[in-house]
Amino acid sequence: MQFDVTVSTLRDRVCMTAAMLVLEPIFEADLPPEQYAYRPGRNAQQAVVEVGALLYRGHPEVVDADLADYFGSIPHSELLKSVARRIVDRRVLHLIKMWLECAVEETDDRGRKTRTTEARDNRRGIPQGSPISPLLANLYMRRFVLGWKMLGLERSLGSRIVTYADDLVILCRRGKAEEALQRLREIMGKLKLTVNEEKTRICKVPEGEFDFLGYTFGRMYSARTGKAYLGYRPSKKSIKRMVENVHALTTRTWTWQQTTELVKKRTGRSTTTPLCGCAGGCASSTKPGDARAGPILSRTFTGTLGSYACVGLGTTCRG
Repeated sequence: MQFDVTVSTLRDRVCMTAAMLVLEPIFEADLPPEQYAYRPGRNAQQAVVEVGALLYRGHPEVVDADLADYFGSIPHSELLKSVARRIVDRRVLHLIKMWLECAVEETDDRGRKTRTTEARDNRRGIPQGSPISPLLANLYMRRFVLGWKMLGLERSLGSRIVTYADDLVILCRRGKAEEALQRLREIMGKLKLTVNEEKTRICKVPEGEFDFLGYTFGRMYSARTGKAYLGYRPSKKSIKRMVENVHALTTRTWTWQQTTELVKKRTGRSTTTPLCGCAGGCASSTKPGDARAGPILSRTFTGTLGSYACVGLGTTCRG
């Protein structure tokens, strides 16, 4: 999936960051626990663990939902109403409105600059890439989560929602997924958002599998006993991307640099972050300044994408 990223000017980024420092704590208190993206103390790994736990606790039917251009479809008027619930200063509201409607300047290959006012003309969309966009995206998704609860769908369908930005899954009791998908369409329609019908589907676990936040959920088999269980593993796309990163890190043109510098340049992560895609429990998760971080980049990836090995500090994390 491809999308345009709008980079704000330096002056706007400074102002947006200053506004975020004030606004984020105000709205953080209102965000429901179902939302995991762009929040202090919450991350994608927690969302993955929660989905796995819900599957285990008896929510085997999953609505794997996809929203068409979520960030570009958020209506300004409804979004500003959500902001105005907690912010009464008109100057701040006007400033946020200006950020939403600001023009976008593009430079072509010949150096010619053009300006577009698509957001102002359509009165939709938030600029991806700006410091305040994650908060606004969470704030509008909050409408859906609260609406689902207020309509009593969480209780009547035995459903639980897990969202990470525009990634969304609804886990239901048996026989309730069809109704949950229909209600999802209705609520998103009222919010003026579009459900991507081509990518949205119903998955029944353990008969089927679904991907969420880089992991595949479904029936797994124990490598030790061979018994089946409900669980999750890194998806094939995640493994392929990881292998490509390691391949790029270990080419001859890069080997003259220090391992820690390579990790930062090629992945944007420090050596304290696991590269293997697991939940952080393998030996690839090192401490700051650990001189043994070098073995993480050992070029030992063999076999197909379905069988990989991430060599850490003397041990192996296999999936």
